[in-house]
Amino acid sequence: MKTLIVVIHPNLSSSVINKRWVQELQKHPDKYVVHNLYSTYPNGIIDIAREQQLIESFDKIIFQFPFYWFNCPPLFKQWLDEVLTYGWAYGSKSGYKVQNKKIGLAITAGIDEEEYTTAGKYKYTLKELTAPFEITFAYVKANYQPLFAYYGFEYNVQPEKIEKSVLAYLSYVAAFNEQ
Repeated sequence: MKTLIVVIHPNLSSSVINKRWVQELQKHPDKYVVHNLYSTYPNGIIDIAREQQLIESFDKIIFQFPFYWFNCPPLFKQWLDEVLTYGWAYGSKSGYKVQNKKIGLAITAGIDEEEYTTAGKYKYTLKELTAPFEITFAYVKANYQPLFAYYGFEYNVQPEKIEKSVLAYLSYVAAFNEQ
């Protein structure tokens, strides 16, 4: 069974890390389906039925996005609000179409990991800052997995670090896909 990778980057063409991750994922169409929200919905109008049908056809889903302003890109928030609807994702006997689906987050964070600690500059861990996603997916009875994050790209985008992130991400995605 393939894993759906929902890429949510407002400007993927100028991205360094997320774009590189997508390039690697696309080399394995037998394992991964990459769905780019911003290129699919450049006008911000989401086809809710299409998205729900897509989600229903996969048991494993990873949402890949850059973490900025301590949150997700706006189209992902809109997607959550519009796609995870009452009667489909929760709230009725016919709902819970996301139930038991394995859900994960793959996040690129520009800030160094030590800044996301109680002693660091931002006082919270990335796990704490992403708790609303964990709660959201628990609410719709999905099988939320620990997040994957790669830190420190804001001031340190060296080719070796980029390739190290690719290997780490591919390892995460492969393990996610096999479980």
